[in-house]
Amino acid sequence: MSADDLHALSLLHDPVRRSLYDVVAGSGGEVGRGEAAEAAGVSRTLAGHHLDKLVEAGLLESGFRAQDRKGPGSGRPAKVYRRAAGERTVSLPPRDYATLASVLADVVDLLGAEEQAEQAARRAGARLARGHEGEPVERVLRERGYEPYAEDETLRLRNCPFHALSREQPLLVCSMNLALCQGLLEGLGADPAGVRLDPRPGECCVALSKTNED
Repeated sequence: MSADDLHALSLLHDPVRRSLYDVVAGSGGEVGRGEAAEAAGVSRTLAGHHLDKLVEAGLLESGFRAQDRKGPGSGRPAKVYRRAAGERTVSLPPRDYATLASVLADVVDLLGAEEQAEQAARRAGARLARGHEGEPVERVLRERGYEPYAEDETLRLRNCPFHALSREQPLLVCSMNLALCQGLLEGLGADPAGVRLDPRPGECCVALSKTNED
């Protein structure tokens, strides 16, 4: 944990900034000042001030989007915001579980123990479901940080809780993530058959049939 991490996350204690951050993060894309202001119930000027503070802290990124109308009188490009790609963590005292997870992933790869790792992940998913039996799948996934959202008949996951590690060992981590989600659904009493790998840029590689919400 760095001082910058602590400062950045402390900004979210302000309810307006937290609301604006949630609006941008929950969009899955770019959000303009006016759209964010309306969603958060604040003025455009106030929204712009807080959004820029979140950009300075590295929690959001900003850019410009051309107006739909082209030519004279179309106006300047609109400023837009999106969630920053980096991660922020706070641990008191500081811990470094990510390094150990990376080492263990390397060991699995060296030993060729991918199948055993998937089995262990499925059991871990079932353990995570304990105490949540009968709860909606979407709620439990949200509590685990997956940020689920509905798209047609699919429940997609906007965030991968294992993003940093998946960049080092994508095949291993994605297969284990799939197994973990299958075990989680089994533990919740839902059918894991609809859980599949369906990767999209910037999102979790796992997707679920919406029938698994019930």
